[in-house]
Amino acid sequence: MSAAAHSVVEPSTTSKRVAATLVIVYAVISMIPLFWIFATSFKTPPDSIAYPPKVVFTPSIEGYCNLFTTRTRQTAEYINSLPPATSFCDETTRKRNMVIAGPSNFLPRFLNSIIIAFGSTFLAVFLGTLAAYGFSRFKVPLADDLLFFILSTRFMPPIAVAIPIYLMYREIGLSDTALGMILLYTAVNVSLAVWLLKGFIDEIPREYEEAAMIDGYTRLQAFWRVVLPQATTGIAATAIFCLIFAWNEYAFAALLTSGTAQTAPPFIPTIIGEGGQDWPAVAAGTTIFLVPILVFTILLRKQLLRGITFGAVRK
Repeated sequence: MSAAAHSVVEPSTTSKRVAATLVIVYAVISMIPLFWIFATSFKTPPDSIAYPPKVVFTPSIEGYCNLFTTRTRQTAEYINSLPPATSFCDETTRKRNMVIAGPSNFLPRFLNSIIIAFGSTFLAVFLGTLAAYGFSRFKVPLADDLLFFILSTRFMPPIAVAIPIYLMYREIGLSDTALGMILLYTAVNVSLAVWLLKGFIDEIPREYEEAAMIDGYTRLQAFWRVVLPQATTGIAATAIFCLIFAWNEYAFAALLTSGTAQTAPPFIPTIIGEGGQDWPAVAAGTTIFLVPILVFTILLRKQLLRGITFGAVRK
């Protein structure tokens, strides 16, 4: 075969510029809704529903005040009888003939999201890593059928099994509990974890473990000291995908939780303001809700890119 057949054709400078331009345009268009949500969180309620929409406005943190507080309407005489306002939130609330009655339920719901999402992600990745290692390294009877069965649990939309799960949880006392939601999200995510991690572990040569066991390591020690460090990129990528599902999941959370274990996704749309939906408060809650998943993804971005593009790295 001629050397020309093996040559790699490099894209032209024009092609690179066109590709870069398309990527930048796509990124900007994708970010517009996020920027709009962020901007809305700093609008006043009238500005948030103005038509045509206001692009230039005077920033206000009223949305964040409304997000973190519960307010009640009072008469002008009652408000005038109160001591002077001690904070911006208190002052803004009084201007609308209301007073702050106490904290809202956003922080408890936000904390529930953190506990349930990160707890289920840890369990799903932990169990998925063990299962993927077993499928990759041992002769499991009917392995292909079992892997297909595991994957089939993701075929149906969540709402298709939500009612049976609700009835089952009600009978065993797991309805509206953090433990119940963690177990449910773990069961849903473990199939994704097994399939993703099996591919990464398959790429790790068996010779590494065999050499370690010849040196006196047990199978568990070889797994812990040899396989896991090699599969770090795959574990990080899998953890991000599992966390995104658990963090954003709405159907199960809306049906199975209503108070104690309710997460932020079903709570944020219920924020009601004066005369209807409090859009600045909703946008403020959405902005804050995006922060943990954004930080987690940024911290693991290198592992995520390597995991998606290359899989396990052979050394």
